[in-house]
Amino acid sequence: MPSPFPGMNPYLEQEDAWRDFHEAFLPAAREAISPQVSPAYVVKLEQNLYIHERAADQRHLLGYGDVTVSRTGAADPHGAATAVLTAPSRILLPRVDVESESFLEIRDSKTRRLVTVIELLSPTNKRPGDDRQRYLAKRAGLLQSDAHFVELDLLRGWPRMPFDEAPTGDYCVLVSRVEDRPQAEFWPIGLRDRLPEIPIPLRNPHPDARLDLQAVLHRVYDAAYYRDYIYDGTPWPPLAGDDAAWARQLAAGEVA
Repeated sequence: MPSPFPGMNPYLEQEDAWRDFHEAFLPAAREAISPQVSPAYVVKLEQNLYIHERAADQRHLLGYGDVTVSRTGAADPHGAATAVLTAPSRILLPRVDVESESFLEIRDSKTRRLVTVIELLSPTNKRPGDDRQRYLAKRAGLLQSDAHFVELDLLRGWPRMPFDEAPTGDYCVLVSRVEDRPQAEFWPIGLRDRLPEIPIPLRNPHPDARLDLQAVLHRVYDAAYYRDYIYDGTPWPPLAGDDAAWARQLAAGEVA
């Protein structure tokens, strides 16, 4: 069965579900787009990589060695003794976490020239900090390039990306066409609104592809069996008032 919510399912915004949803949504979007653009274009799944160094209290000790340098004899194939140095001490190396996030590229099938980039935002992109700044730098580069740019924000949490005079909404979609910049198409989306069908711009003379975000969400929701576990938690950020009661009622009907 599809998601019980008419639009975005706020229970998918939980940390326990979001990463899996993100990594399932983009391949499903590719499957929806590829038949519309083949054979002129290829749709490729690429990855952003984020490397995080852990705090000092999360680093692991590698151990200690002797405090003096000693030489021990080790025989080589010719029978001569070879000196082996033992380090005087052991040090702590910073532990790093490597996080990857997928995005889509549409490229010309013959020249491999980049035509369109599709990003689905994650907390990594939206939380204030170095990762957001890196994403904003990438975004700024794309908005100055000769590639179209599509940005999907299906998270209520954290600050929005920078827009000038954008209407408010719980979620939003940006479609930036090369020929229209600095203007862009923008969809503000409410919690109870159906996710829109959006254009995916290509190069002339090819018409736009179409991406039905709601249909993709339902497909991913069914395939991943999210109904088996996401309703054990609560939407994040928490919903309030009538929205909270409305969401609980729909979730209760799904797990009944």
